[in-house]
Amino acid sequence: MSSFLFPRALRCSITIIMPLRTLFLLILLPFASAFAPSQKIQSIANGRTALTQLSAQPFERMIELPGGKGLSAQMKFMPVLEDSELIEVRYKVPFGLDVAPKDSMAICTKAGTGGEQPGDILRYTSQWTLGLPRGDGVITTAMSFSGGISWQVSMFDVLAAKRWEDVVAALVSNEQSRTNEVVLLFERPLSGAKKDE
Repeated sequence: MSSFLFPRALRCSITIIMPLRTLFLLILLPFASAFAPSQKIQSIANGRTALTQLSAQPFERMIELPGGKGLSAQMKFMPVLEDSELIEVRYKVPFGLDVAPKDSMAICTKAGTGGEQPGDILRYTSQWTLGLPRGDGVITTAMSFSGGISWQVSMFDVLAAKRWEDVVAALVSNEQSRTNEVVLLFERPLSGAKKDE
């Protein structure tokens, strides 16, 4: 039986390459997600919710934004409940709202004068942030180049918030110096329907 031997120069390069490959893999190991999950594994209930979202129809609604500038937002998003409806609530500023964090959602805890009910899920709220003027006119273009920033209104996705403090900040950004009303979108389970748990 004959054994095949690599030429001496080739044997040296192989012995150098092998430790470099091992070193390279060891460097990448802490960043590899196959060995240690980088995110929490979703529960079966969340998986069921995800499947429900695939078969459910999205909510679609044109929302007139506060601020009196005639701005509106075309909203289209998936429900988180199996059978639910979208409730639009508008309050004059200052306003009161009873919501609390539960299961990574903002849940209404007490009925409000605007129509929200206990168990409703706050999905969106109007929010005010500093930004460049919007539009395609000559004035807005000139203000953009001159650095003319001002308060801009948008709809804040409550479910996408990373922290509860972000939700609170979006809610309290609706103050009298910027607007006269706040817009809130709640998802409400239809009678007999219940939230996936």
